Amino acid sequence: MTGERLGDSKRSVERWDDVFEALAAEPRRRLVVSLLDEPTGRRISLPDAATLDSMTGRERRAFALALKHRHLPVLSDRGFVDWTTDPFCAQRGWRFDEVAAVVDALESNGGELPLSLLEGCPRLESDHSRE
Repeated sequence: MTGERLGDSKRSVERWDDVFEALAAEPRRRLVVSLLDEPTGRRISLPDAATLDSMTGRERRAFALALKHRHLPVLSDRGFVDWTTDPFCAQRGWRFDEVAAVVDALESNGGELPLSLLEGCPRLESDHSRE
């Protein structure tokens, strides 16, 4: 019985590591948030759904390459996102609910976060204004 519990514990730790690695980069967090805003099963157009309005055309092209070669593989390899190149789009993967739960928890408890983590994060700033 102890072996089963240790195995379950190890899998749980690995799943948490996957979630935190997926959310460790801001472009991946933006992509997860974009997917949260869409109904299950709906695809989002890339790179548009994850770019910032302030990005220039050159920055958008570089960002699209980074999505394809760095960020989407991290999310896809762990089952959080499914994506295609033609058309360039993404949708929720079979484990998306795990990253979604963490993002939802952060948004729901933004008022408890240090101000240093809220500043510069428009979604948390707007949802949880500080006095």
